Amino acid sequence: MFVNQQNQAQIKKKLIQPRKLAVLRGQRDENVAAPTKRTTSFVRKRAALDDVSNISKIPVGTLKHAQTNDLEAVSLKKAPLKENIDKIEKVGKIEQNFSFSQHASDEKLFVFKSGAPNFRIRHVEPKPVVTKPYQIHDAEIDKKRAKKPRTQDWQDLDADDVHDPLMVSEYAVDIFQYLKELEAETAPRPDYMDQQNDLSWKMREILVDWLIELQLVGITGLFVAAKYEEVIAPSIKNFIYMVNNGYTDDEILKAERYILQTIDFKMNYPNPMNFLRRASKADNFDIQSRTVAKYLMEISLVDHNFLPYPPSMIAAAALCLSRKMLHRSEWNANLIHYSTFTEKELEPCIRLMLNYLSKPTKHEQLFKKYSTKKFMKASVFVQDWVEKYLQRVKWNSR
Repeated sequence: MFVNQQNQAQIKKKLIQPRKLAVLRGQRDENVAAPTKRTTSFVRKRAALDDVSNISKIPVGTLKHAQTNDLEAVSLKKAPLKENIDKIEKVGKIEQNFSFSQHASDEKLFVFKSGAPNFRIRHVEPKPVVTKPYQIHDAEIDKKRAKKPRTQDWQDLDADDVHDPLMVSEYAVDIFQYLKELEAETAPRPDYMDQQNDLSWKMREILVDWLIELQLVGITGLFVAAKYEEVIAPSIKNFIYMVNNGYTDDEILKAERYILQTIDFKMNYPNPMNFLRRASKADNFDIQSRTVAKYLMEISLVDHNFLPYPPSMIAAAALCLSRKMLHRSEWNANLIHYSTFTEKELEPCIRLMLNYLSKPTKHEQLFKKYSTKKFMKASVFVQDWVEKYLQRVKWNSR
């Protein structure tokens, strides 16, 4: 019987000992709350075998915006931190960084590292706020629209189209800046004909005039351009019909392959029409001045003397001259901004156009094209204006 009582006492001692160890283990750290009645709301039982799947609540005011994931949390007292926090040695087996919200306050934030059996405290700077690229782009657009220079004398015509997705006003400036860069990359050499043994400038003029009449090269060029420019390109049968069945579909397709291989499939040439659309915005899209400008622009196709001038300048000069012919207002600040040229800068190109128009018509197809009602008989109007202009010049020279 005495043995049984002794065995019962040993068993009872073994059952009580782990409970005491748990209390002592909690009292080893000053930041761990003791299991008293007043602090029972901040105490949690430790998991057996260092179970890291449990998560406890941290008292308000101890940490801000800290969240623990896959780490055993420790209940903390609302006591002030030690002065020698930075000297606490690195102990414990488990370490993990806590992420802080971007709205964290400016006060010092401390991350608590817990492990078995101790923990450490480490100062962590808040992470910088990361802004997405499209947010930066939108912010830059809003900043440009909101803060205009006080000396700005032109109007932001793109702002009127901000709600029209077809006008892509938020990208208009970047698009035409890119086209201006392409001008330098795709510009032809003005003296390239000097290296041609079997060709001359005269033959080039005749060839371009034939393109307007839709010969094989012309109809093939139009076929390729329609694929590049149009949303729904016409069928090849439509182009064969345009040339009165003068060419077969095999001939056009063969010519298409030859042209694309010759230009290395580079279809990004910024022709003057792209820049005329931009400048016409400042002209209130006047259909008359725009149509006359189209005729004046196409003079650069048949006259090789325009090769040194970029397409943007040819378009601006054509619009400026057409407005003079139609007695429109002066070349104002809006036109200067959206064409990127002043009237003085356009004078050499304008004189070259007048020089071509003052001579007898050499390219019948170009004149014939713009003498139709479709183009408001622009070539006939220009011819009459030039004759009157030359008479005034001759009269003033007396």
